[in-house]
Amino acid sequence: MNLKIPKQRMKVKILKILNKSILVFAAFIVGICGSTANARTSAEQDVRKAAQKVFEDLKARRYDELYNSLPESSRGRVTRESFASSLKKAEDFYKLERLEIAAVRVSGDIAVADTTMFGHVLKPIDSEGKIVAQQYLIKEGGSWKVATGDRTLVRRFLAQNPEFAKKFPVRPSRVLINRDGRWIDVSALRQGRSER
Repeated sequence: MNLKIPKQRMKVKILKILNKSILVFAAFIVGICGSTANARTSAEQDVRKAAQKVFEDLKARRYDELYNSLPESSRGRVTRESFASSLKKAEDFYKLERLEIAAVRVSGDIAVADTTMFGHVLKPIDSEGKIVAQQYLIKEGGSWKVATGDRTLVRRFLAQNPEFAKKFPVRPSRVLINRDGRWIDVSALRQGRSER
């Protein structure tokens, strides 16, 4: 009889130790998953903030600020003056109003944000308009830079991140105008297509 009691106590102790170990392990796993989710959420929020800031700078015609939000390689190919001049030429054609940012995906130093920019087209016709576009961003020096207009840079980063490129391939931007309550895809009119 004396031998059975210590064995039962031993079994109870072992079970208690196992239960504690399982709880500690579970807490550890939950902590890792939680911190990974928090890091991902934080990165997505940073990308959203960067895309919103670029839009606000464009809307307010702060071209110097906008130039600073370009990746270094993009700034190396176009001067600040040339960049500002090309944007100033477009001022007579549209007026930006608001930005909607849908899905944001981040993988390391590259991110893509699905955006819709709403505004008013002034020329060649007076109409409500929107641009549906993917905004590609690249992390440089700890901050997100908008690389959407730099196809060479985007292609290079996507080539370095084939899984990301496979999941989120580059889609062409679409320009739509509102005619009688219907959104017409102006970028596709050449092919005879429109969207309702």
